[in-house]
Amino acid sequence: MVRESWASRAGFILAAVGSAIGLGNIWRFPWMTAENGGSAFLLLYLLIVLVVGVPGLLAAFVIGRRSNRNPVGAFKSLAGSRFWTALGALCVVTSIMLMSFYSVVGGWILRYFLESATGAYFAAPETHFAAISYGAEAFGYQLAVLAATSLIVAAGIRRGIEATTKVMMPGIVVLLVGLAIWAARQPGAAQGYEFYLEFDGAYLAENFLTVLGSAAGQALFTLSIGSGTMITYASYVDDDRSLPLDASAIAVFNLGIGILAGLVVFPLLFSFAPGPTEGGPGALFIGIAGAFASLPGGRLLGAVFFLVVLLAALTSLISMLEIPVSFLIDEFDLERSTATRGLFALVALTGGVNAFSPAVFTLFADHLVDLLLVLGLTGFMVYTAWVLGPAAVEEYLEGAGPLSRQLVVPWRYAIGTLFPAFLLFTFYADVAALVGLSAGTGLLLVATLLTVMALVFVARRSVSENRPQPGESAD
Repeated sequence: MVRESWASRAGFILAAVGSAIGLGNIWRFPWMTAENGGSAFLLLYLLIVLVVGVPGLLAAFVIGRRSNRNPVGAFKSLAGSRFWTALGALCVVTSIMLMSFYSVVGGWILRYFLESATGAYFAAPETHFAAISYGAEAFGYQLAVLAATSLIVAAGIRRGIEATTKVMMPGIVVLLVGLAIWAARQPGAAQGYEFYLEFDGAYLAENFLTVLGSAAGQALFTLSIGSGTMITYASYVDDDRSLPLDASAIAVFNLGIGILAGLVVFPLLFSFAPGPTEGGPGALFIGIAGAFASLPGGRLLGAVFFLVVLLAALTSLISMLEIPVSFLIDEFDLERSTATRGLFALVALTGGVNAFSPAVFTLFADHLVDLLLVLGLTGFMVYTAWVLGPAAVEEYLEGAGPLSRQLVVPWRYAIGTLFPAFLLFTFYADVAALVGLSAGTGLLLVATLLTVMALVFVARRSVSENRPQPGESAD
């Protein structure tokens, strides 16, 4: 079966940015920012995206383009090791788990978009959200969003994903800019900007580990790294593209959209809601929805706002679904339409559990996926630096410009040691907080160091095991 590719560089970048932006920047980003000190969280988030996120994107891009395969096929063909192939399988599992709760939120958004025409949620936003967020109706809207996503993915890379995101992404940006200008004129805009943008050093000092873990998880969530999305998308990229340039462009666009979304959401939360920390995952549907109820033209404004969020949700769901679809196509030679139908049925089943159970949804959305993304990206980095090694450098340099070429050696060794150590430190800190352990920084550092050493040992060993012996062919 002939493998598809992107029709243009712009198509690849827009699709990758669409995957990165999604609900992570419009639904989850304001909620996580509010729960982690506002500006303190924002600062760490920005630093992690730029310092760790861009090198991490490059690692995923190198694996994807080098292999021209899905995550499982990539690790199987490049390493031939069960350990690394299992990392590819983890990507497929993570993507299905992501879709399982993400599609529930997509269903909420679709419902609110449709209900904006009647103002059904205007009278009592909190009561309305509590009544519709879980259960049979939530499941029905979830299925509708999954069906739309499946139709786009089934149409293929060029005619489906690329064609759709080329329309959706400019639309999201234009509508967000218009909403940000409107939000700036609301009565609580100044307070919202202060909470969002004025640095709070005291809060950061008191809650550093908690904020660090949340910021790292959010950065990986919004950049779609750690789940295999960028490995999959890069597998359709031609060899003449500059991977460092593309990774930087995607990260910058992602940051810009995330900051812009905050400039819409926080002025509205301070103008029309009890406060930015109210509502958790439902903050967007309680605080923001309440704003439209008290405004002239609120139904139209509500429809525009939830249309933006719905488009963002679809661009992310498309990228998540493409991971297991590409796996079934590459590894089992299934037709794209057959693979997509089968996965629609599977995610409808796993997502249905999230649609009916608030406890399962919260576990997935607030903790489990973040931890899996951190583990995934850690594996990508160690694998790229130590298993691919010189081959990773060669792939990085294909199409790279003069400045990028100067950074290749620091990039390789940073993703092989420094960045995995940082990610694992946040992972252990998050796990300790989740299970209620009071782990000191020293203990976390020891656990981190031992894990990094173990991973590097496994990586180096897998290289020696796959090195041709004397008299054997190198093929």
